Parts: sequence; C-alpha cells; structure tokens
Amino acid sequence: MATVTRENLGTLHDKIIVKLVKDDYMPSFEKTLKQHAKTANVPGFRKGMVPAGMLRKMYGQSVFNEEIIRVAGKELENYMKGEQMSIFAQPMILPPDSEYTLNMNNPSDVDFSFEVGLKPEFDVAGVIQGATLPRYKIVVTDKMMDDEMERIVRREGKVDAQTEVSDKENIIYSTYEPCDADGNVAEGAQKIEDTEVVDKLPAKMKEMVMGKKPEDTLIIVPAEVCTEEELAGFMKDPLKATPETAGQHYKYTITKVGHLIPAELGTELYDKVFPGKEIKDEAAFRAKVQEELQLEFDRIAGERLQNEMFELLVHNTPIDLPVNFLKRWMREGGEQQKSEEEVEKEYPGFEHQLRWQLISDKIMGENGINVTRDEVMGNIKASVLAYFGLGADDEDEAPWMSGYMEKVQKDEKTMDETYRRLLFGKLFAYLETQFKTEVKEIEEEAFFKLGDAHAAHHHH
Repeated sequence: MATVTRENLGTLHDKIIVKLVKDDYMPSFEKTLKQHAKTANVPGFRKGMVPAGMLRKMYGQSVFNEEIIRVAGKELENYMKGEQMSIFAQPMILPPDSEYTLNMNNPSDVDFSFEVGLKPEFDVAGVIQGATLPRYKIVVTDKMMDDEMERIVRREGKVDAQTEVSDKENIIYSTYEPCDADGNVAEGAQKIEDTEVVDKLPAKMKEMVMGKKPEDTLIIVPAEVCTEEELAGFMKDPLKATPETAGQHYKYTITKVGHLIPAELGTELYDKVFPGKEIKDEAAFRAKVQEELQLEFDRIAGERLQNEMFELLVHNTPIDLPVNFLKRWMREGGEQQKSEEEVEKEYPGFEHQLRWQLISDKIMGENGINVTRDEVMGNIKASVLAYFGLGADDEDEAPWMSGYMEKVQKDEKTMDETYRRLLFGKLFAYLETQFKTEVKEIEEEAFFKLGDAHAAHHHH
C-alpha cells in the first residue's frame, strides 16, 4: 500500500515522498495494457488482434513508466487535498538519491520525491490601519489657466502657408535623416518627420533656419547645434536616439513653413471645444476649462495615491516566501531553462509582483470584490457608445451594436483587459475607504518632482 511522508526543507518549503509497492501500480498497468491492445494498429494484424506478447514487447515499458508516474501523481494529489495544502505553481519532482531503472519484468517498490512551495498566511489590516497617506490636490494657478487658454486658441487656430522662415513663431514641417558629412543618406536610413515652432528649436538651429524656404536642407550634428542642456531632449525628441550618437550627421529638410493664427475667443470656439455645453462668454469658458484641468489633475493625483497604496502594501506587509523553491521554479518551470544569473537578476521583480498578487487576492477574496461578465460587457458597450457621442439611452441609434458585442465576446484580449481594469478599479476604490489619508495642496511643478513611491517604501 502506498505511503506518503513529508519533510521540511526550509521556510514554507517541503519535500513530499510518495512510496509505491508493486501492488499499487501493477493492476492498473495490466489494465491499461489490455485497453491499449484493443486500439493498437500494427501492420499485418487486424485491429485488436495483436498478440499480447508482441504488444507487451513493443509498448509495455513505456506504458509501465507512465502508469507508475500517474499513480504517484494521484497519491500526491490526494495527500495535498487531504492536508488542504495551498501551494505555488506545481510540485517539482526531485532527482532520486540513487540511480535506479523502472523494469516491468522486475517490478519493485519505488519512491518519488516532490518539492513544494507553500503559500503563506499574513495580515494586511495592520499595515492599512498603521498608515496615513498623502492625498495630493494639485492647485490650478492663474498662470496654468493662462497657459491652457493659450494652448487651446493655438490648437484650434489655423496655419497660413509661408514662403520662408521669418519669425520665431513660424511652424516648420521637416524631416531628419542620418547621413554622412556631405549629406549622403545611407540606403534604408529612417526618415523622421517633425513639426515644431521655431522658438522651440535648439538656439543655434533657430539662427540657421531663418530665411530658409521649403525644400531647403541643412547638415547638422546634434552635439554642435545644441547646448549641454538642450542635447538630451533634442536626441529624445525629435531624433528618437540616445545621447551617445550625438556626433552623428543628420540631413535636415524643411518641407513646409506655416504661421499660426490663433483662434478668436467667441461662441464658435466655445462650441467647438465643449460641444453641447452652450457656453456664452469668456468667463464661463474659463470656468469650464479650469474644471476640466482640475479633473485631469485629480485623476493624476488619484493614480499617485493608488501607487502609494500599492507600494506600501507590497513592501510593508510581512510575507514569508519559499525563496529557494520559487527560484528553482523560475529556473526550471518555464518552456526554456534559465541560468542562475538570469534568475537572480529577475527574482526581485518577480517577488515584487508575487507579493502584490497574494495581497490583492486576499483583499478581494475577503471582501467579495469581483467583476461579472455582464459588467465587462456593459463597460465595453458604454465605451463604444461614448466614442460616438451616444449615451446609454441612445442605443437605438446604433443598430450595429449587437453584432459588434457578439464579436467582442470572442476577443479574449479585450475581455481580459477590461475585466482586470474593472477589477483593480474596484479594489483601489475599496482601499481608498480603508486607508487614512491627509489632503495636501501642492503646485504642479512640485508634484511632478515628488520622489518615486517605490523607492520611498522599498525596504524588504
């Protein structure tokens, strides 16, 4: 009769030994072999009429091996179920202490050792109750309002074509191509398109483009046309390159020159920016702009608060993990085996995400936080209607919706992404009711200079 024993290897890390005697596996081996005889196709014999001896010789050993492993796995599964063991991933078989060969002609007692990593018990409530997190309120200043109003009238303005670059407010449509010092562009070189106000170009380039016309070209070297302060930004955008390549030559071609005429304040602009809001004067327009700005800043500050909660829970919740088991699973449990160096490099990020998975699963499980299929479908439908400027009561105006939703149900990626977004939205909404927060007003510039939440809470 099979016996199962258990030994501790370390923190939440156990070895389970399954010992089988031949009576545990021989009856099922013989039964499986007979079933195989009924379906085996062997040239020269009718189906099901292959001699037992020949079948045993051809397939017996492989069936024997599979049956022993199947029985051992079943015993392991029953043991873990009886012990109510909650484990990470799957049990991993350990190499035997000594070499032995499974032999159907000489069946004997055999044992298998499995390594398991146990999921930990831990407390989250104490971490939540012991923390007070900042709830930032980004202040919309008069300067921010003036800048936003200017951005709107410029965005909604029109561009008049110009014959040459004559003003720092001109807009230049251009391309950049890597080349040699003589302007010869290598075959297959990437052409980068850019649109920029002259005043936003590097200082030396502002002087170089003045008086230039569409189709004129310049050969530039970023390191020579940029100051030290300008270089990194210029390499990133528009060139999409690293600072190390700042000595590369580029062929800069002006394709079009325009001059922006900002839109005038008035009901035509107000209706265009906020359709259907019936804004009549500049004061009401500014108030609506400020409201939208504040909503966007509140959204950004809300994301910061969620990140603070996430990092605090991940780093401050005391959770023991079976590190050795997890590293072995990372090394051997995937499609491709990883080296020790790869595992050591990847483990911190893996552990960070694993901690969050354990914590979020615990909170959602204990508080009944879940998302139904109807909620997923409803959210997708509402998003599509909103895209076309329709509300929930306007579905009659979208007769194609039912066909579209049938297709969406088969799109696993969209369904899963929507499910996860809604689920974690509910989780963070719940956490906001549990954490103590302190409202802190802050200027926009100071907010974006705040330290990284991960670094602030990282200490495990």
